[in-house]
Amino acid sequence: MIAKAYYGHARGEDVYLYTMDNGCGLSAEIISYGGIIKRLVYNGVDVALGRDTMEQYLNNDGCIGVLVGRNSNRIEGAQFSLNGKTYNLDQNDGKNNLHGGATDSFMMRVWNCEMVDQEEPALILTLHSPDGEEGFPGNADVKVTYTLTKDNQFKIDYHGVCDQDTLMNMTQHCYFNMNGHDSGSTDGHTVQLDADFYTPNTEECMPYGAILPVDGTVFDLRQSRKMREVYTSNEEQVVMFRGFDHNFCLRGRGYRKVGSFTGDKSGICMEIYTDLPGVQIYCGNYLDETDTYKDGTSYCSHQGVCFETQAFPNAMAISHYPSIVLKKGDVYQTTTSYKFI
Repeated sequence: MIAKAYYGHARGEDVYLYTMDNGCGLSAEIISYGGIIKRLVYNGVDVALGRDTMEQYLNNDGCIGVLVGRNSNRIEGAQFSLNGKTYNLDQNDGKNNLHGGATDSFMMRVWNCEMVDQEEPALILTLHSPDGEEGFPGNADVKVTYTLTKDNQFKIDYHGVCDQDTLMNMTQHCYFNMNGHDSGSTDGHTVQLDADFYTPNTEECMPYGAILPVDGTVFDLRQSRKMREVYTSNEEQVVMFRGFDHNFCLRGRGYRKVGSFTGDKSGICMEIYTDLPGVQIYCGNYLDETDTYKDGTSYCSHQGVCFETQAFPNAMAISHYPSIVLKKGDVYQTTTSYKFI
């Protein structure tokens, strides 16, 4: 089942709320503004942090629930060189670029939406990003499909093409709490991730090229680890950011299961699947406790954890990182899924 209702107004356009239900215990609410996941409910537990009103989402500090593009994460110095030309981007994270920019990035656009009312309901979101938008070259056409599968996956298919060489590295910025969005810190949650290496950051949260083994560190998630161990770690990289805000280098290639996240109170487990090389784990280290959130709830630091599947951050500055260049005529195609059990 999928249904549509008026939600509000943004950027001179009507914004709609889409409600999806697979009839097997998983439902979702999606907003056409920013492709935002407003609710994600499994067996009666809303596992996604969010806000209530359109007005609140217009000032969405923390990028809660948004689709991110053209490029997710950070670009050093807010510029990159491609085919001998330098492109300047919005400096919206100190002197760097974060999540595509602060004015016309994908999370601030109103997407066109098409409902697919079938056994596995889907919402197809499309967007045209003109040449030069947020400084990126080329006219890009993007399609993102959200699907609720019968085996309780929230599946995300990303697709993009461009008439010039450009950058493309999209992700979803949902904050997950398996005990429920209003249940407090995720410190009792358990995380597991198939990653033998991670990329450490500068003080600006910028990978600088190093790829370090996780062995003997709190970054070793190959065996299940309580999030409390992360939040209380005295390792410099964790203390610097009050938790994880790091890219992990995922083991294997192709579409595969790469990890899981389990609530200690609900017992709900979210398995993570992707065909991408990396995932940025961000633990909601700087959630604003004075801000307004969904259902009148106050959120605290570490109330939700993002698993942002993507290519490695700052890839344009580091030649040995996987490329994020989308060549003219090529197709950007990738899939990530969050399965609830």
